[in-house]
Amino acid sequence: MITNDQELEATLDRIRHFQAQVAYLRKMETNPANYHLAASGFLAEIDRMQLEVREYLAVHPAENMGRV
Repeated sequence: MITNDQELEATLDRIRHFQAQVAYLRKMETNPANYHLAASGFLAEIDRMQLEVREYLAVHPAENMGRV
């Protein structure tokens, strides 16, 4: 769960890194089955992190006051 802008930036950096990993796999892996096996974990983690980013951005900072 993202709780502040610093964590947001770290998560966005991690998403970019994972996306780069998948893009690299697409270029280097010649066997489609191997590609899907290798990429699936990265893609699932990207989806999970993007949901966290969306949930964080959906809430205005004033709404977070007092939440821990």
